[in-house]
Order: sequence, then C-alpha cells, then structure tokens
Amino acid sequence: MLSIAARPSSAVVRLLVVLLALLAAQGGIAPAARAVDASAATPDRPRYDVTLRGDADGSHWTGRQRVSFRNSSDRALREVYVRLWGNGTDQCRAPLPVKVSDVRGGTAAPLTVNCTALRIALPRPLARGERAAVSFDVSITVPERNQRFGREGAFRFLGNALPVLAVRDDKGWHLDPYVSTGESFYTLASDFRVALNHPSALKVPATGRSRTVPAGPGRSVTLSVAHRVRDFAWAAGPFRSAEETTPDGVRVRSYWAPGTSAAGVRLTRRDGVAAVDRFGEEFGRYPYGEIDLVMTRGFGGGMEYPGLVLLGTTDEGSAVVHEVAHQWWYGVVGNDEYGAPWLDESFAQYANARFYAWDTRDCWSEEEWPDESAALTNSMRYWSAHPGEYHLIYTAGSCALAELERTLGAGGMARLLKRYAHDHWYGVSTTADFKRAAQAVTEKDLNSFWRKHRIR
Repeated sequence: MLSIAARPSSAVVRLLVVLLALLAAQGGIAPAARAVDASAATPDRPRYDVTLRGDADGSHWTGRQRVSFRNSSDRALREVYVRLWGNGTDQCRAPLPVKVSDVRGGTAAPLTVNCTALRIALPRPLARGERAAVSFDVSITVPERNQRFGREGAFRFLGNALPVLAVRDDKGWHLDPYVSTGESFYTLASDFRVALNHPSALKVPATGRSRTVPAGPGRSVTLSVAHRVRDFAWAAGPFRSAEETTPDGVRVRSYWAPGTSAAGVRLTRRDGVAAVDRFGEEFGRYPYGEIDLVMTRGFGGGMEYPGLVLLGTTDEGSAVVHEVAHQWWYGVVGNDEYGAPWLDESFAQYANARFYAWDTRDCWSEEEWPDESAALTNSMRYWSAHPGEYHLIYTAGSCALAELERTLGAGGMARLLKRYAHDHWYGVSTTADFKRAAQAVTEKDLNSFWRKHRIR
C-alpha cells in the first residue's frame, strides 16, 4: 500500500512507481561487496520499501514498511530481529516513540532489550541462499528533546528512527543495549526505497538520492533511493537550502535553520564540499552521489548517517569534516559500533586531523591512560561504564593512527587505508582485520606498536 494521500489516485501511484524506478536507475546498481565476512553475517542483502506520511510539522509519521532479506549463513534462519533504536532513550516508558504493529511474514514476540528489539519468528526455517520478507505498520513520534532522534524548535531529526534488521554472525544475534554516549549500531549494507509524504512547507533532507514531487493540495512526497547503505535517516522543517556539486561530481545539499550562524553555514558548506572529494581521493570515491548537510544552532555536536549528517553550527563552523569522514568509516567500511567503536570514531577523527593539518607529534603518551583496563579497542560496554574516559576514542585513537602513519611513512599509510577500504567496501571490518592489513604493508613487526597504543 502506497500512502500518498488519504486515497491516492491510480495516476499518483503510477507516477511514484516511475519516479522511484528513475531514481534507482540514476543511482545505478551498486557494485557487489568486495569482501564476504567469514562469519557469514546474516540476514544479508536487505531491501527496505517504506511509505510514511508525516503530520503538519513532521512530528508524527505513520505508514508501512517491508523488508526482504537473504540467509547467507550455513545455519538455517528461523527468526529475525528488528531493532527499534528510537525507543532506546525512553527504556519502555509509555508512550513509545516507535511502534510496530500488524506484522506479516512471521510471528512477532513482545519487545525486549528495553523495547528496542522485536523478534519475528519465520513461518519456516530459511536455508542458505533463500530469501524471505516481513512487513509491518510503523508509527514514529519525534521525542521532545534535542538529540539525533528529536527536535529543535520547528525542526525534526529522525536519526535511528526507522526500524532496521539486527545482525547474526559467529557470535550470535547482536542485541546490544542502546547507548546515548556513542553508538550501539551494527547493520549490514542494505537498499532503501522510501516515500515520505509531508506538507509542502517542510523540506525533508534524507539519505539517498532524493527528489520531491507534488502529491495533492499542500502536500509533497520526497522520494529517496539509497543503495548499499547501513541505515536511513531524514529531517523535516522549514529549512533554508542550497545545492552545489563538488569537482568530483558529488551533489552536496545544505539545509540550515533560520538563525543559524551565517558564517558557520558558509564554513560548513566549504569544508563539507572539500572533505567529500578529499576523502574520496584518499579512501575511495564517495559512492552515493549525494550528501545532505543539516545545520541548526542548538544541536549538540554532530551525528552521521549514510548520505546525511546532523550538525550543530556556530560562528566557528561545525564538525562537518569528522562527520563526512564517517561516510567511509562506518558507512562504506562497516563495523560493530557497540563492539569496536574505535574502528569508526578514531578513524574519522584521524581523517579530520589530517584534513586540518593538525600537529599530531607527541599528542599522546602512555602515562595518560587512566588504568590498565582502559584500551582503545574496548567496547561500548566499557565506555558506558566509564563515560569520562570516552574521549580516548577520539584523542588517543587519532593520535595512534597518526603515529602509525609516521611508522609506515606517509605513502605506506596512504596505501594501507586505500587498500583496507577497498578490501572491506560495503563489508564489515574488525580490529584483527585492520592489524593484519597494517602488518601486510610493512616489514616492521608492529606488535610493540599495538601494545603501546592498547590496540588489543
């Protein structure tokens, strides 16, 4: 069911089908993943088809979501888990911001893991290589807080609001708890086709290649198609906007709330455009064609999503370069953000430091570790229990990678990162994978380096 208006005409439905097909053609067929995880992470190759209708100010969205998937594991798949990350902050307090109902394609159990995990038992075991699908109604209410899933004045942020599939690998199902310091997210590269029906007065930046078309009096539909991304996010509000194309052909759409620093918006746009092409040259060309920069005055820091970043913006600019770097480190080269947050945050901050040519010599010492239990490779379980130490992911992590560059030489580090990204493009990497990749580009024994920087 395609919810464009209360009763969409067949002509509107046909138009949307054609436009979605056109958007998919423009995006091209994403290249096949270059690496298959030996752990056979599953369910893989998910495809999400979503239609949602927003209310007058974008605070409430309702509609239908369907996700099809394949079992890539030798073990039969008897169930899937859907993560409702938008419920993480509230911990089952009613009313839940994200609700799922009318589940089809399987039998739903009660919500678990603080109302962020929905188990759906499949009607029959799914063998290796077989596909199946589940669908459900979804209701999303944007909470009254200025966060990645929240609001600021007339502006709505819908990060981690859309339900997504959990991952099962050789460690079992990853059903980690939600954390507000850092991220808990672990998803496989997926395809999304999303139709967002909203008042025409609202602009709706979103993941993927997007276009907005009329959908009846006072209404529009923003249609987005995204290939091989790990999540889908959007924002809504009376944004001002501008668009430009980088020299390498990436479309950069900037959205900002009135009252956001004009100087900060200019700096963010300038650095965002430069960073997309700079990192494309260093790590591999940005594959998604479009990226949206969403700026407001009061948003805390920044938050990355595939093809869309949320940015608190002041006269000094924003964290746009760090967040753009995440398009590669977590976006293209995936990782378990709960289990190994350094693999995206430290790498993004290292890229940020290189972009701005910061002096990283002697930027960290072994004496600055708080105790023996602290390690760069600790999981979010540790950092959540030691929030005052979480900055180490950014400080010690980026400094360790800068020292690795000095150890390998600038050319060796450049070859390492480009090869490492290539080998895990659209895949999932681990700390062990990175250590092997680094050792492969040098004859120096790096074991003492890993010990010194607590990369375990």
